Amino acid sequence: MVNLPAFILKLLEIRQRFARPTLSVHSACGTVKTVIPFFFFLFGIAIGSFLNVCITRIPEGHSIVSPGSRCPRCLAPIKPYDNIPVFGWFLLRGKCRNCGLPISPMYPIIEFLTGAIFVLAYYKFGLTVLTGKWILFSCLILILVVTDLRVRLLPDAITLTGAAVGLLLAFRILIFDPTAGSIFFRTFHRLPRYPTLVFNVLNAVLGLLLGSLLLWGAAALYELVRKREGMGFGDVKMMAMVGAFLGPRETFLTILVGTLLGSIIGLTWVALLYGVGWKRELAERAARRGIGKISSLRWAIATQYQLPLGTFLGIGALVVVYLLPALLDRLLH
Repeated sequence: MVNLPAFILKLLEIRQRFARPTLSVHSACGTVKTVIPFFFFLFGIAIGSFLNVCITRIPEGHSIVSPGSRCPRCLAPIKPYDNIPVFGWFLLRGKCRNCGLPISPMYPIIEFLTGAIFVLAYYKFGLTVLTGKWILFSCLILILVVTDLRVRLLPDAITLTGAAVGLLLAFRILIFDPTAGSIFFRTFHRLPRYPTLVFNVLNAVLGLLLGSLLLWGAAALYELVRKREGMGFGDVKMMAMVGAFLGPRETFLTILVGTLLGSIIGLTWVALLYGVGWKRELAERAARRGIGKISSLRWAIATQYQLPLGTFLGIGALVVVYLLPALLDRLLH
């Protein structure tokens, strides 16, 4: 018979060992401490350039391999010396060298954010396999967040592929979640032959099921009550991917943080649309037909505006991975 609290304490001990950066540098070696994050940032902004390609081409069904980088307006190829991540956009003053039309600032913003996430992952997880896992996860999430914000779409090429990758990684990289171990122990009153592997894969499967089923249930309930679709099935598949990476506990926290953030921003945005008189003419025409008062009609129209839930769920996932543990530590201590 295995003592369950002792087993969970052992898991926490393993978590501490894996979460602690393995790089040990003397305080006098400040150069190394500066150079490594710098290279993480450079590599990150280069990957961010590729993420821009995924964001703009995958929703259109275009290849992310060819053709090479080109102006989104005139389709002229971008010269290598103009295609420097982040800095190239500023050197060109945000305009195409060929046609002179503006290039969206989204490109340098995504590149910079990707570089910043790479550095944050290094500082949080050090030179460990966890860093690679969370960098990959963050890149997938960044593609989904921006794509959903731009075109209200969460591509299967990212969500389903990401879910499969998350499950495969569970065979090699620990998910620090005692849920699977607790369920297994309380059900069978023993540990399996390979507890780390079994619990890890089980956590990934439970996370995938919890994330997708919770979103699917919420969507079905919303449609039943409001008689209209509240979210697309892409959100369900996105949370399946998140669950495969995070496990059940942090998947639930992601949904909690993401929906809370979406509710706050959504209500604020609806109030702002109402305040600036969005589609006021439509409300006035409806009022003249005796449908209702202008103020109530304007509010009803404003509430029909739908913000992309996937964007907020993605931000919630990044908050859970990078910020929530530190916030909880501060609160507890």
